[in-house]
Amino acid sequence: MKGRIHSFDSFGTVDGPGIRFVLFMQGCALQCKYCHNPDSWEMNTGKQMDVEEILNEIEPYLEYYRRSGGGVTVTGGEPTLQAPFLARLFAECKRRWGLHTVLDTNGFCEPSHAQELLDVTDLVLLDLKQINPDKHIALTAQPNDRILRFAEHLKEIDKPVWIRHVLVPGWTDDYKDLLELGKFIGSLPNVSKLELLPYHRMGVYKWQQMGKEYPLEQCPTPTDQEVARARNLIEMGKIERQTNPL
Repeated sequence: MKGRIHSFDSFGTVDGPGIRFVLFMQGCALQCKYCHNPDSWEMNTGKQMDVEEILNEIEPYLEYYRRSGGGVTVTGGEPTLQAPFLARLFAECKRRWGLHTVLDTNGFCEPSHAQELLDVTDLVLLDLKQINPDKHIALTAQPNDRILRFAEHLKEIDKPVWIRHVLVPGWTDDYKDLLELGKFIGSLPNVSKLELLPYHRMGVYKWQQMGKEYPLEQCPTPTDQEVARARNLIEMGKIERQTNPL
């Protein structure tokens, strides 16, 4: 079995705890308007690698990962599209080296398809793009019902989760949406951290190289004040849900 790989980073510091080997998988069912890896959307491209080849890339840096409390993170694209392959990779990382494993996912996946992978995953970074279903379709070209079901499944199996939410002015910063997002997060006792990620334009050049029109050309990056406001609203929603559970 081989996986389709977009790229990898041997010294990642923003995709889970510690220093990490970050494997970017090829293929994604979502087409987020702010995506910084649009070249990862197509499923049938990328470099084909087997588990042993990837382990050989990881091994030289093991000491850094161990000493920092890091490990291996798979991201994308969307890694759950290649869940059986990644389940083998994570299982072997644990068997050989006892490495900490992180799955960074948009959750657009049926839990049954990813269960084998989740069994060998220590932490899930769940990207909640937009809580409003209609706005989610406008932003990503896909509905969010499957994603919310995936989040509920992670709660049911008590899988540790960090929530990620990209703050995009005019798209994901509405007062009501942020409160509703907070309420939803407040219903998930397995969530230990919220990463509120300010929208950036670092991937715009990839759209240009691919001959694609960048849909958020006029969208500004959020200010520190806007990020603080959004975090406060999400926290308000969490508190409201936890104080008045359904």
